[in-house]
Amino acid sequence: MFLPLLAAVGVLLVARDAETWWQAAVLGLGVVAALVAFVWWAARDISRVALPCLSVAAVVWLLGVLVMDAHTAFYGLSVVGPLAVPQLPRHRGAAALGLVAYVAVVGAARLLITQEDVSGVLIGYVIVPAGVTAVLTGFMFPNQRFYGLVAELEEAREREAELAVVRERMRFASDLHDIQGHTLHVVKLKIALARRLVHSDPERVEQELREVHALVSDTITQTKQLAYAQRRLNLSAELENAKNLFEAAGIDVRVDREGEVDAHVGELLGQVLRETTTNILRHAQAEQVRITLSESGITIVNDGASKAPLPELRGLATLKERVVGNGGELTVEQKDGRFLTAAAFPHGRSGAAL
Repeated sequence: MFLPLLAAVGVLLVARDAETWWQAAVLGLGVVAALVAFVWWAARDISRVALPCLSVAAVVWLLGVLVMDAHTAFYGLSVVGPLAVPQLPRHRGAAALGLVAYVAVVGAARLLITQEDVSGVLIGYVIVPAGVTAVLTGFMFPNQRFYGLVAELEEAREREAELAVVRERMRFASDLHDIQGHTLHVVKLKIALARRLVHSDPERVEQELREVHALVSDTITQTKQLAYAQRRLNLSAELENAKNLFEAAGIDVRVDREGEVDAHVGELLGQVLRETTTNILRHAQAEQVRITLSESGITIVNDGASKAPLPELRGLATLKERVVGNGGELTVEQKDGRFLTAAAFPHGRSGAAL
């Protein structure tokens, strides 16, 4: 937006002061230096061209004062200097003073070669050029800070976007683990049961194989829904599925409903129930499981827990981060052969992640 304006002003100044073609060429170099510096400054990489552009603009101002009688020859320097000086890593204040001093000293040198009125020379070659350069340079310092803040905000947004991608990938991996891990373990149990009964109870074997087929089909459907971001867990369906699995494994299961579960937290509670069911079937020698539902939470207690230290349960660890992130609490305890998993949302809160 500013580049055409800078170019137009530079062309007008060259047309005003240049009396010959070579003067126009020299003054034009100052304008070109200003435009090049501005383009690279806008690209936030002015350091690449700062020195050559400053050198060209400084020489043009020197020639304009001592040779061409062109008091507007400071135009290039008044653009390049304010753009380059605030970008210096250190000694910016000293550099700004040096820039203004150079413009003033070179302008004052006009008194050595001319018999013009002193006040006119001081105004046209010293006060105006040095004043304009000083004002523009002083303006660019807070302006540079502003652009620095904008750059930091852009970097912060980029980092947040990257973190969002990482979080989404972790969520997808966790959901995929919930689906596939749960299904494969149940399929393993049912096939093991079918192998034991293949000779003694063919009808039961056939039933188990039908259930395996249905379970695999359902898992394929859930995987597709996950891939297209359409998967939503239903707590009631997960509760019924958990009961069937525990009963099929010969585990006595009891469900207590102390209240209707808040619909806003139902999906996360369903994930906790599914992951806990898989852990019980995989890691415990349970004989009894008690599931308690309240308006804002679920508690699952089973016996048959190992007396060894609590194993690393990565699925629950991932779920804990999700539950906490949505305003809830996830408790995992192992004591006296019993294992407790409890998820609660004390204030009935849930985040957008649900």
